[in-house]
Amino acid sequence: MPYMIDSDQYGHFGTMGQPDQGKILSPALCRAGRGFLDWTQGDLADRSGVSRSTIRDYEGDRHEVHRSTEAQLRRAFEEGGLAFVAVEDDCIGICPKDKNKPAE
Repeated sequence: MPYMIDSDQYGHFGTMGQPDQGKILSPALCRAGRGFLDWTQGDLADRSGVSRSTIRDYEGDRHEVHRSTEAQLRRAFEEGGLAFVAVEDDCIGICPKDKNKPAE
């Protein structure tokens, strides 16, 4: 017998909700991005709209962040001049968007 978890919001067979996608921005990558741009946690908070305490707790592995919070942090890094790149074994790295122009 199928249960609610076995059907999506339209009644089709499948798991409800959004697909489980891995996060791109890990706590270590968040710290690395700030270091690359020479930003403090406060700088990232100001540029992303995410509280400094959330950034502190996330970078310290005290808790995870929601996908929307991760998106805000990633956008701030991307607007700051970083690009997220996939490398082997499903790892993610960072690099400047324009190698001829240093990140601000």
